[in-house]
Amino acid sequence: MKKIIMAIPSVLAAGFAALPVLTCPACWPLYAGLLSAVGIGFVDYTPYLLPVTAVLLIISLFPLVWKAKQRRGYLPFILGFLASVFIFMGKFQLDLAWMFYGGMVLLLTASIWNLWPKSAECKACVSEQQHRDRL
Repeated sequence: MKKIIMAIPSVLAAGFAALPVLTCPACWPLYAGLLSAVGIGFVDYTPYLLPVTAVLLIISLFPLVWKAKQRRGYLPFILGFLASVFIFMGKFQLDLAWMFYGGMVLLLTASIWNLWPKSAECKACVSEQQHRDRL
């Protein structure tokens, strides 16, 4: 359960970043219906999209760096950081869909990689290593 909770920031950041800017008139009825269904009504969220996405991407990096030495090291964090840069640049700076979606895949991959349990070492390997350390 604890591992699932640590993946929530990455999923939340990726999901919020996937919201398009309100430039597509075909999407307006969809958003109006979804927001009205939860009682918000039609709200222009465009001014808040950039700062909220940036904050959520930063928050999604904390579980990747927290206790990194005890889990998978800093490689998932580096992958998550690069993914966050891809998401941010692909969404707001360069407007490249492939970069944005690639960053989302990389961020989710980094989160899953960080949560994946390490393989248990066999007792023979551990006892052999302890034997070498004694010499």
